[in-house]
Amino acid sequence: MGVKAELLKELENNRGSFISGAELAARINVSRNAVWKAVKALTDDGYEILSVKSRGYCLTPSNDILSPQSVEKYLGAESDFKDFKIEVKSRVTSTNTVLKEYAALGAPHGTVLIAEEQSGGRGRRGNRRFSSPRGTGLYMSILLRENIPPKDALFLTTSAAVAVAEAIEELTGRETRIKWVNDIFCGGKKVCGILTEASFDLESGALDYAVVGIGVNITEPEGGFPDEIKDVAGAIFEKNPPSDARSALAAAILTNFKKYYETLGERAFLEGYKSRSCVVGKDITIIQGDRARQAVALGIDDECRLRVRCGDEEELLSSGEISIRVKK
Repeated sequence: MGVKAELLKELENNRGSFISGAELAARINVSRNAVWKAVKALTDDGYEILSVKSRGYCLTPSNDILSPQSVEKYLGAESDFKDFKIEVKSRVTSTNTVLKEYAALGAPHGTVLIAEEQSGGRGRRGNRRFSSPRGTGLYMSILLRENIPPKDALFLTTSAAVAVAEAIEELTGRETRIKWVNDIFCGGKKVCGILTEASFDLESGALDYAVVGIGVNITEPEGGFPDEIKDVAGAIFEKNPPSDARSALAAAILTNFKKYYETLGERAFLEGYKSRSCVVGKDITIIQGDRARQAVALGIDDECRLRVRCGDEEELLSSGEISIRVKK
């Protein structure tokens, strides 16, 4: 870790408090001049750092710049985040697309890519855009390589949905609901989408890796959501979120997801998934390819399949997409 990164870690861990240049220099084992240069580099990057003679340096609480250090401070002790290798980029096409490229080059299990902005964020059906403006959302993907039996692959999405729902509730105090399979709602509006993509070994049929992409609307963008989604899209904060809400949310999601991922076969997330469903008991439209059917959602089974009734017949859905009207 370079001087700038080490300094940012110290400032993030003491956000809102002054630390003298001498103490910072001692903590990261560099000269005070090196500290000063690193502070200047961080301010050039957009960080607001106060410098007061005889008091030292202070990262102001109003800073809202994502960084590995801003997320890791909410993950607690090193033992809690050593399994994650977090990288933050200013702008990408989509975090899933870039992280899959990393995976093809051998990136390790637990690599996490977060972006301030996406130019080509995608939804589940591929041809849908996920609005990803700078500063108003959390756009994050997690690379997984270990302990993923193909039969449990669907549970990556459903366990991630519970992890996100819990994190939003922890951060905001708002109730969340889950639309099968992968959308999180607050107050009747969609605030999060999850896209899981996997690569299989053609010879063994085993899962080579999976990438779980998570996009959360923190606040409504200036000027509102795009016309095509303004009637369904919402944000977890109506206004004035905490300055480091995105970092705190990312850490909470990673903490919750790690807990469920490590015990995926035990399905510890299942009750949380079922209890938050906004689908069960609703009239729905089942969309599979170009075909649309009317049905009633009856329940979710232990394999996370949706049990529906179409006419006089019942069936279990494990793929496709449903569309429903969600009431507040």
